[in-house]
Amino acid sequence: MTTVLISGASIAGTALAYWLREQGITPVVVERAEGLRPGGQAIDVRGAALTVLRRMGLEPQARELKTTTKGMSVLDGQGNELHRSEEIVYSSGRLDSDDIEILREDLVRIIHARNDGVEYRFGDSITAIHQEADGVTVEFEHAAPRRFDLVVGADGLHSNTRRLAFGPEADYLHHLGTYLAVFGQENYLGLDDWQIWFNDGVVGGAVTTVRNNAELRIYLGFGSEPFAYDYRDIKAQKQIIADNVTGLGWEVPGFLERMWDSEDFYFDSMSQIRMDSWSAGRVTLAGDAAHCASPLSGQGSSLALVGAYILALELGRTGDHQVALARYEERMRPFAEANQALATSARMENIEEMDPAAMTNAVDAVKNAIDLDAIVE
Repeated sequence: MTTVLISGASIAGTALAYWLREQGITPVVVERAEGLRPGGQAIDVRGAALTVLRRMGLEPQARELKTTTKGMSVLDGQGNELHRSEEIVYSSGRLDSDDIEILREDLVRIIHARNDGVEYRFGDSITAIHQEADGVTVEFEHAAPRRFDLVVGADGLHSNTRRLAFGPEADYLHHLGTYLAVFGQENYLGLDDWQIWFNDGVVGGAVTTVRNNAELRIYLGFGSEPFAYDYRDIKAQKQIIADNVTGLGWEVPGFLERMWDSEDFYFDSMSQIRMDSWSAGRVTLAGDAAHCASPLSGQGSSLALVGAYILALELGRTGDHQVALARYEERMRPFAEANQALATSARMENIEEMDPAAMTNAVDAVKNAIDLDAIVE
């Protein structure tokens, strides 16, 4: 095993590139976007994933960039406070834990910075995969075809690699009943290290402070059965939010107005990917492409970091990709499935009835459900 093509330059893809090079394997990363994707929500690094980050030497940098939340308020749909907490918040759990809550873009950036010398091909994507007994020939939208020993799809919930190698997304995607948008704004509300969650039945959201209170991350969502939309038409996705997040008071009308000018808007369904196998010959999947648990789990980034680590170590152990991929899935699948089960028990329809302590205890029960020390024996 000498060369691996990774499709996707988010957490799973950048972390895999790092660990593959540590194993003496040459990674090449292809990413549809023109550069590292900005925006996104704050994500959590917990348990075994924190160990992976520590072994990369990135824990100090991540802690310098972590969010500094002091508590949260929970409001009804018209802005009346239902309760508040200065001990536990919905986004990251107990405020006195050792976990790291960090913006997705910041975590990707510091991992990418450790990958100096790794070949990244931004602004391109895979169009065809041709497997042979001794390698894979890959065709690209722009670049000339190239041959690799292995292809890894780390390209998210709507994985292009998965579609090419395993078939239609509909065969694997399981909708959890909610759609969510997130975008950034300056902190025009003047919040001080605080989160505000609001809900009115199947419509709601949150606003949190980031970057030392200089910015906000605004979340807006609604419950719905699955429907078709263009994943690349941002204007149309904003219209979906405008059409469905209606009737809320407080600051929500202002959020909707500012949404139209946001440049880092993200919208998608709360969904999971469930597959009987993550590998087909010399193509395998990592992160959300393989086993998306949805943001409801709070464990997506941890799954991405741990999965990248395990996959790279198993590939480095043997020249037989079939053995390596079987070991990767054997070790990783129980952890992924435990986190998917966590998400399906954390539905968000009635936020005023949610018990943050119970949610935190559930996350604690699965965040260390994998023994990294056993993997490196």
